Amino acid sequence: MKWSKSHLFTFKEAPSDAEIASHKLMVRAGLIKKIGPGLYTYGTLALKALRKFEQIIREELEKAECQELLMPMVHPRELWETTGRWDEMGDGLLKFQNRNEHWFCLGATHEEIITDYVRNDIKSYRHLPVTLFQIQTKYRDELRPRFGLMRCREFLMKDAYSFDRTEEEAHESYDRMFDAYKKIFDRVGLEYRHVLADSGNIGGNKNQEFQVLAEAGEDALMVCDTCDYAGNVEIAPALSSKENYQGEAKAKEEFATPGIRSIAALAEATGIEERFLVKTMFYKDEEGKQYAVLLRGNDEVNDIKLKKVIGLTNPPELLNEEEVVKLTTARPGSCGPMGLDIPVYADEALTNYSQFMVGANKDDFHIKGLNFGDGFKVEAFADLKLAKEGDHCPSCEKGKYKHVRGIEVGHCFYLGTKYSQKMNANFLDENGKSQIIEMGCYGIGVSRTIQAAIEQSHDADGIIWPRSLAPFDVHICLLDPKDEEAVRISNALQASLSEQKIECFVDDRKERPGVKFKDADLIGFPVRVVIGGKGIKNNEFELVNRKTKEKLTSTKEDLAKTVSGLLKSL
Repeated sequence: MKWSKSHLFTFKEAPSDAEIASHKLMVRAGLIKKIGPGLYTYGTLALKALRKFEQIIREELEKAECQELLMPMVHPRELWETTGRWDEMGDGLLKFQNRNEHWFCLGATHEEIITDYVRNDIKSYRHLPVTLFQIQTKYRDELRPRFGLMRCREFLMKDAYSFDRTEEEAHESYDRMFDAYKKIFDRVGLEYRHVLADSGNIGGNKNQEFQVLAEAGEDALMVCDTCDYAGNVEIAPALSSKENYQGEAKAKEEFATPGIRSIAALAEATGIEERFLVKTMFYKDEEGKQYAVLLRGNDEVNDIKLKKVIGLTNPPELLNEEEVVKLTTARPGSCGPMGLDIPVYADEALTNYSQFMVGANKDDFHIKGLNFGDGFKVEAFADLKLAKEGDHCPSCEKGKYKHVRGIEVGHCFYLGTKYSQKMNANFLDENGKSQIIEMGCYGIGVSRTIQAAIEQSHDADGIIWPRSLAPFDVHICLLDPKDEEAVRISNALQASLSEQKIECFVDDRKERPGVKFKDADLIGFPVRVVIGGKGIKNNEFELVNRKTKEKLTSTKEDLAKTVSGLLKSL
């Protein structure tokens, strides 16, 4: 491909709304162009990278006995109402009416559609198992789209769905897909971890995320420094030592704490370590029911864990100051659990605390000498806190958590019968008895992975493509496109490399060498070859490894061989 014949434009400056490096580089390199909030057009180079990744996905999923199909992006309301998700998905689902005033939505995910597709075909146990997948556009009406393709509204996704006879066979399908995912991301060549995660609105009780490690990642991960354990901080267990703590006060005693509104200030005023103070947080669910949560002063509530302990569909919401005052008659900082007619949950780290201190539900006052059961009842003690760096690993118990950040690019869910039961997707077993189909679902963010690769692999000068995703393998800088000998050498190199299935991009623009070199670094193809008058005269052509910036030279006769060898070493 010749630059002069392409629709490719690079830019020196990044757009003002680009916050992270990968977003800036994708716009500057002409890979994507914004047409509206969370909406992008993919340029030729971006599309080539997407297609290369899609090919890897297809090859590995076909090895895993998956079959490809394509479902519509527009879904009728009735199917989503069958599972209750028409309302449950809230404003994230873009809903609209057609000219006949029938309601539809744009596909945010396809569980309902795929279940409807198979339930009319699968009648017997002989038709199972089966796993179907598609690579399709999705639309989720993000409240605040940002970071380019990381959190946009319209995106490209691979979603697969497995259907099995029994839970045991469903887990086998899950494991088969999980192994396929590892092979996919191993082939891409990115540094990633598979981590335990929360199911969210999708449902299911077994799921793992595939996270590309990057400092700009939105997800906080806890990884063990000794074993392979990794978990999203949303669900990573926080092992508590359950220390014995007994305060000095022998009986309940109210005392003044004027102006104290934080745990840090209370610790300084009383001389008690933050971890031995007990703080009270207040939440409400979607129906407005309120809850109190007790935990150590130096811990933070994990609302995903709280959601599971209470048994909610979505995480509860923290009460605002006005709501707290209405509930407790005190402002935040002076609140506690006593005398409140709401359920109270306590973090398990407090199990052995006694004669402790809490807010008195009276501005500028606290109570000390309090025990569990004094004026309030604890519904349950559970792990309700966010894990922290340095906490013990729940797997090996020898290692400790290390905090890293990641970009979620894949997710495997075991769904069970969440959708098949509601949609009457049944089959007859060997005994002629009707059974509910067991399901799993498996997603890969195709467009997101492309940007994640750039976020993980770039430098101050531009993108550093892994060869697996690079739109082109070789960037030929033809310094003088009017030099007939230079053009002959470039054409011969392209022909020779093409026979080895190595793709070349030729910068044949009428630009200064410095401009071409800067653009080559910005676009970031794995190998750069410089063909110019000096090289022709000395029969010494420069090759540059984009990742390391290392340079080597080759003669004209060995140029194709040297380029091929360099690519193989990457």
